[in-house]
Amino acid sequence: MKELKGSQKKYLRGLAHDLKPAAFVGQKGVTTSLINEVNQGLDANELIKVKFVEFKERGIKEELAVEIATQTQSYLTGLIGHVAIYYRQNKDAKKRKIIIPMSLL
Repeated sequence: MKELKGSQKKYLRGLAHDLKPAAFVGQKGVTTSLINEVNQGLDANELIKVKFVEFKERGIKEELAVEIATQTQSYLTGLIGHVAIYYRQNKDAKKRKIIIPMSLL
């Protein structure tokens, strides 16, 4: 996966502003069911939020957020407060909902 530029991440964070969290990270941390839920959300919408309910320390949240991105093969576009934003482009070009403007590429 190619890394997203800062301007692309900023654009995606703007799109995610009004979204509700699609998954929640609880006491058990990153579980198989959480990864499945995130994958389903990304397959359906390409851009989702994941809320950290239990882990309040920034360092731990960052580690878990990166782990989720790695396991789901998605981009972590932002970690704001207790919410992480993930993006993964749909493999089927006809099902893509988000098009990053050419000026940002």
